[in-house]
Amino acid sequence: MDIALLVFWLFAGVSILYVVHFGLYLAGANFYDIWQQRRKGIRGVRLPTAFQPECAATATWTLRALPEVPGLVSIVIAAHNEEAVIVRTLDSIRRNNYRSFEVLVADDASSDLTGRLVRDFQLRHPEMNLRLVRMHRNVGKGAALNAVLRRFARGQYVMTLDADSVIQPDAITNALSYFDDPYVAGVAANVQIIEETTALGILQRFEHMIGYRSKKLYSLLNCEFVVGGVASTYRMRVLRKVDFYDTDTVTEDIGLSTKITHLGNRRFRMVYGADVVARTEGVLTFRALAKQRYRWKYGSIQNLIKYRGMVLNPSRRYSRTLAYYRMPMALLSEFTLLVSPLAWTYAVYWSLATYTPALIIGSYATITAYTLLTVLMDENLTAGERTRLCMYAPTAYFLFYIMDLVQLVAAVRCITRSRGLVRRPETNTWKSPQRAGSVGVVTSAA
Repeated sequence: MDIALLVFWLFAGVSILYVVHFGLYLAGANFYDIWQQRRKGIRGVRLPTAFQPECAATATWTLRALPEVPGLVSIVIAAHNEEAVIVRTLDSIRRNNYRSFEVLVADDASSDLTGRLVRDFQLRHPEMNLRLVRMHRNVGKGAALNAVLRRFARGQYVMTLDADSVIQPDAITNALSYFDDPYVAGVAANVQIIEETTALGILQRFEHMIGYRSKKLYSLLNCEFVVGGVASTYRMRVLRKVDFYDTDTVTEDIGLSTKITHLGNRRFRMVYGADVVARTEGVLTFRALAKQRYRWKYGSIQNLIKYRGMVLNPSRRYSRTLAYYRMPMALLSEFTLLVSPLAWTYAVYWSLATYTPALIIGSYATITAYTLLTVLMDENLTAGERTRLCMYAPTAYFLFYIMDLVQLVAAVRCITRSRGLVRRPETNTWKSPQRAGSVGVVTSAA
């Protein structure tokens, strides 16, 4: 088989895989939306039920825990040099419609005005249960979160926020409603990128919309294990059971949700809350994007290797969809990212050279149509946002090609630094990216 034919079949295989997944995501998202309507129709105003699975009730904690306050939500924020955005984040919490909460800000040795701004906000809003905890040295995001959770958090539930994120007024209330199911251990939020009209901003917004829409399918199939750090919500008892965050991977948030899932996702379920809406800033430069995606990919692979025992695991602790679909596909997707940009590039050349553009046109039409459907079916967009994104949709194919190239570079960097994927050193420091900090708090969605 010559190299041209091999590349052609690689491209065809990747394209077929994407088309099949797009179809599954579309169908799953529709069924999820139906389930959401039924759930909201029968949901009352009661507080979430206590956590009941036997394996959690009989656990022996390794730490002396603070007494939990029923119904209280501990909102924890790790911040390192976030003076441009921290006040906006705190203000979005203050405006929420769930009143039983405490806010714990872990200032991880910031050298800017982050700590002063938090203290000033505390003085201006004494009614807000806000505590600032300052680290004397940069210990890293996971360690900073662990410090405040272990020493100061009193909530029955924990919501984590990044310092550049804002939550909708009903985000906390909506997140807690999922805990009516006693087997739900964590809730992933619907994280959206704050609108930017640059090519990079549009790219990140499309990517987040499509990526988070896929979580609807994973939630229905009970095979979700990736929960980001923005507005993710957990039961405090579950966090104590797994001893909070690990600090041996560079993505402590994914590590936490995967560690909880490793307990057995039949009893410790991760679900996606489409109505738990939070917005966060995208990175501002392609250089920052490359650094971000390298970190995400490196941490993702670290956690896949660390918890590889869930792949094809026949144990009844895990759902079949997790062990035989979600985990294997997570591994396979890392491989397809290595070949897809190269295959797409050669396929374009081959189509032009042989005057057979049907393959490229079909791929372009598929990506564009799926992007349009995602935009039109998103329940959290305003009319103006939906119109603008529909106008940008024809560029999605080219923008995603750029993202695939970024992912390819990240994958190659991971390979060149493969030793740390298996022998994971403790992660002790972190650095926040450049922030825009110019967008006001989002208070509602049409």
